[in-house]
Amino acid sequence: MKKIFDHTGIAVRNIEESIQFYTTVLEGELIDRYRSEAEGVESEIAIIDIDGDRFELLMPTNNTTSPIARFIKQKGKGVHHLAYRVDDLDKAIAELGEQGIRTLEWSRRTNKHGRRLIYLNPADTEGTIIEYCDYKG
Repeated sequence: MKKIFDHTGIAVRNIEESIQFYTTVLEGELIDRYRSEAEGVESEIAIIDIDGDRFELLMPTNNTTSPIARFIKQKGKGVHHLAYRVDDLDKAIAELGEQGIRTLEWSRRTNKHGRRLIYLNPADTEGTIIEYCDYKG
């Protein structure tokens, strides 16, 4: 199945400062900003577009249970995940299973923009968090 690069997720400690950097220094445009308290998300999210490239700035809203908070504690702020758009998320997950690649089922969800997504298990991706997503909503 064809995979197209969709966006880069960036873990941040201060979303205001990060938005300022991405919009002023990198001359990006703030496309959307929202808060998700859903289990497995618990983050404030800002979507930045820089000449057609998308970045999701992710700041934890709960420093105890947010996966982004855990990521920052373990690895520090910076690139959290790389996302690839697929034609059909369910078929892509089945293909991954056939290839012996596990997914993190707790991460499977549909976001406020109708993007269905799931993270691949970093133990199977050379340590990088990879997101597969589709926009069937």
